[in-house]
Parts: sequence; structure tokens; C-alpha cells
Amino acid sequence: MAENLKIQLFVKASDDGESIGNCPFCQRLFMILMHKGVPFTLTTVDMKRAPEVLKDLAPGSQPPFLLYNEEVKTDTNKIEEFLEETLGSPSFPGMAPKYKESSSAGNDVFHRFSAYIKNQAPAQDEPLQKNLLRSLLLLDRYLLAPLQHELTSDPKLTISRRKFLDGDKLTLPDCNLLPKLHIINTVCKHYRMFEIPKDLKGVSRYLSSAAELNEFRYTCPNNEEILQYYRTVVKPMK
Repeated sequence: MAENLKIQLFVKASDDGESIGNCPFCQRLFMILMHKGVPFTLTTVDMKRAPEVLKDLAPGSQPPFLLYNEEVKTDTNKIEEFLEETLGSPSFPGMAPKYKESSSAGNDVFHRFSAYIKNQAPAQDEPLQKNLLRSLLLLDRYLLAPLQHELTSDPKLTISRRKFLDGDKLTLPDCNLLPKLHIINTVCKHYRMFEIPKDLKGVSRYLSSAAELNEFRYTCPNNEEILQYYRTVVKPMK
């Protein structure tokens, strides 16, 4: 029974040591637990002043990590798998995607963003931005392409109307990708005067759907926290 479970999620704290910090992996697990609807405790960890008890719980580990009925789990991917197996249907919402392509959609976007935002060579700025845009365009195409269940309902459908990667319900790949897209838009807009183009209709619809979702809105760090984190990552052009 859910009421007998003791679940504690440890996430990175912000610069103030208390609120939610910038960490897409932490937000990913936070979103999953919120969507599952299981009672859990959220603990923010100030890594600059981490108490000894945390060092004893997960020595050498960085948040996120999970305490599940006194058992510590530290690998994000394995925690996700464990939660899906342990808190699956029919008692809790299943979050595995129906389409395998949903799991890989947008999987290189954050890598392209990192290369772009860390670049210091002016000559490489445009090519790296184009690489990022190319990845976003591929994601956009996937979000616009109708999935099989949509075509079954409407064989003449040419543009998907779905809210998320795999349909109208949140799935595990969304919990991985949405925090990263939010970071990309926030950081690029502030430091590079660039943001995800509005004419990418699929991605724009996807982000709008996320903005209406409690699981996303309530788990996001504030924008200033994201920008503060990236101040030491973004390098001025030489």
C-alpha cells in the first residue's frame, strides 16, 4: 500500500541551500514521483554544507538519489527503472512509452546545446548554433508526425495534435527531455540572445503543454538559479 511506503528523494539545492537547484536529472525523478501520485519526501541537499548523514547514506554520490524503505539508490537511470517496476500499473500510472522512437526523440539536443553554449571561438558560433537547430528540427518533425494510434482514429491526419512525445500523457522520456529544453531556452536566451524558434510548431506546442502541467511547473528551479549555475559554464567569446 502507498501509505506504507517510505520514499525520500534527495535533490540538489539551489545557491541559497534550501530551494530546488539546477539539475535536470533531479527534476526528472521529481516529475516521475509527482506523476505517480505516491507520497514522498523531498529533501534538498546543499553540497557545500552536506551533513555527515548524507555522506553516510550515499558516499561519493551527487544528487539525485532515492531512499526507498531504507534502501538507497543512486543511479538516475536505475532509479527510473525501479520506480516504473515498483510503482507501475494498475496501482500507479505506467509511464513507459508505447513507441520506442519516443525514447530517443531529442536525445542529442542537450549535447548540441552544451557544445554551443561553451564555445569561445566566434568562428564556431554559427556552425554550433546550426547543429543545435538541426537537432531541434528533428525533434520538431517527430512531434509533428502523427503516431499510429492517432492515424487509427483519423487516417487523414497529417499533423499530430498530441501534447507530449508519446501521446497526450506524460511518459518517462518527457521527464528526461522537458527539463533540458527549459534549460536550453533559459540559458540561450540570456547568454546568446537566441531561443528555440517559435516556428518550430511541434516543439512550441510541446513546451506549452509542459507549462500547463503541475509535474513540470512545480519541479522547475527558478530561472535565476539556472542562469546562476551557467555563469561559470558560459565562456565569453575570444
